[in-house]
Amino acid sequence: MKKQYLLFWLWLLAPAALAQSLKVERINPASWFVGMKNPRVQLLLHGQHLGGCRVRVNYPGVRVESVTSTENPNYLFVDLLIGPEAKPGTLQLEISRTLPITETRRGQPIITGGREVTLRQPFELLPRTARPQKISQADFIYLLLPDRFANGDPANDAFPGMADIRADRQNPFLRHGGDLQGVLGHLDYFGELGVTTLWLNPVVENDQPLTDEGGSMRSAYHGYGFTDHYQVDRRLGGNTAFKKLVDAAHGRGLKVMYDVVFNHVGANHFTVKDPPTPDWLHTWPAYTNTSHKEAPIIDPYAAEHDKRLLSDGWFVPFLPDLNQQNPLVARFLIQYALWTIEYFGIDAYRVDTYRYNDLELMNRLNQAIFDEHPDFYITGENWVATPVSQAYYVRNRLQVPFKSNLPSAIDFTLQSALLEGINQKFGWAEGINRPYNVLSQDLLYEDPRQNLTFLDNHDTDRFFSVVGENFDNYKLGLTLLMTLRGVPSIYYGTEFLMKNFKNPSDAEVRQDFPGGFPGDKVNKFLREGRTARENEAFALIGRLARLRKTPALAEGQLTQFTPVEGIYTFFRHTPAQSVMVVCNTGTEARSVSTAPYAERLKGFTAATDVLTGQPLPGLGTLQVPARTALVLELK
Repeated sequence: MKKQYLLFWLWLLAPAALAQSLKVERINPASWFVGMKNPRVQLLLHGQHLGGCRVRVNYPGVRVESVTSTENPNYLFVDLLIGPEAKPGTLQLEISRTLPITETRRGQPIITGGREVTLRQPFELLPRTARPQKISQADFIYLLLPDRFANGDPANDAFPGMADIRADRQNPFLRHGGDLQGVLGHLDYFGELGVTTLWLNPVVENDQPLTDEGGSMRSAYHGYGFTDHYQVDRRLGGNTAFKKLVDAAHGRGLKVMYDVVFNHVGANHFTVKDPPTPDWLHTWPAYTNTSHKEAPIIDPYAAEHDKRLLSDGWFVPFLPDLNQQNPLVARFLIQYALWTIEYFGIDAYRVDTYRYNDLELMNRLNQAIFDEHPDFYITGENWVATPVSQAYYVRNRLQVPFKSNLPSAIDFTLQSALLEGINQKFGWAEGINRPYNVLSQDLLYEDPRQNLTFLDNHDTDRFFSVVGENFDNYKLGLTLLMTLRGVPSIYYGTEFLMKNFKNPSDAEVRQDFPGGFPGDKVNKFLREGRTARENEAFALIGRLARLRKTPALAEGQLTQFTPVEGIYTFFRHTPAQSVMVVCNTGTEARSVSTAPYAERLKGFTAATDVLTGQPLPGLGTLQVPARTALVLELK
């Protein structure tokens, strides 16, 4: 009798025990949206004892299409169909499995029946509110590292329990405490400078431990080691702070470009610590680094081994490389990209390490975005040496088997050409001939006007240092950047001559914005905190940014003339407006005859110097000081 009594209570208690262990700890995406053109979404459920479970939904317009278990019982993948009649609200996923009921006969457990156990898990469906704004040549992008820009809330500098709990401005490799509230508090500054678009280095959670890089222990303050795709790092302020920033920026007429990584994740990502499938990551017999060489991708003679080494090798040991050929990984990344646009309302993507990805997947991911938002701006980072290599990764005119649908390249080839054009002595192919020759190869691109142009960024030496801290060289470079084709961007601090080389590390070019942190002795956000020369640099960029919005630069074509003796002349023009730019890269002032430019000067008899506001008496001969660019609006 006692034995039967015990079995009876085990029979009653077993479902409750299993219900406690049947647990969902995470759902990705964190929520989804009604009214998407693609009505399907795949939910990744991570928890305990989920493998083999059944899933039901009782919500109008929503049904379960399929449920997939993997080798890891801690995961379940649920495919939902969200019909057009579905309304915003919270549905309940009914996750169930059958608990076997056993009794012991002759000392052996015998299954005598079963009892279903169900866990109800809420999942939110949201209305679509995102209206991404188009980015074009009329825009002017400002790149900043949130951790190094401004600390608006010192209370979120560090959190106990995270893998990295230190914030120390005295250590260049640790977090410094900058956050999204700090960016929000300086929106007026961007407006004063003429910025139209904010580009923030990644804000996604990087709950990463310090890593040994070159003998120094470094934090992931830069943001490129994602550990939770659906959470903005709490040390930056979390999801609420980012939504607040995006909304406030839009209210000020500013767009927001989001820095995103698809190629890899951080070592503390939950899918690395507990992989859903054995092939979730790229694995090799021994650790294998990427070659970083893109030549095999375009090389008609390349070995398959070399192609795989570029794409499947790991970027660094502490950034595990995702196996994007795995359909579950691919779906995870595509849905993350769509969710971020819809949830935060961002306007554009900058895709980190684009060429290391599976390119077929990137085409699918881009197209999924275009299906929902046809004009969404996506620019890809491909640090390459030649225009052919750069063009291969974007929409191009090349006759090659693989055709990319990426709209924009981050224009590294033009950047290096501009720096050499300023620094080198003029020669047959040297000096200012370098950017001229690079631009002459724009026929490779479907639309080179969408390329993102720049002089420096968070991975390069600072521009003012590269040009020898020569203010004339600085002004010449900024004028070229802001008047040539493409979508121009500058790196925080360039507007007031921040300098440094990447020696001994990237930290040297990622120093704190002076005035952005409590206790700073100098405040470069304010005019009185900048020197006279710094204010001159700031004002120059402001004037060029305003000019950028005029039809000739915002919409116009580019016509360039072959450089002669260090003089480079080009025109930006529409039927309604024409701007002429004459660059003297020599060391002496020059009188420049405009006779060679007659085809673009036809009908024009006068001009205004845009940068000084002074009218020119005539267009026959122009006086151009050394190391100077004249910017003339033709009349």
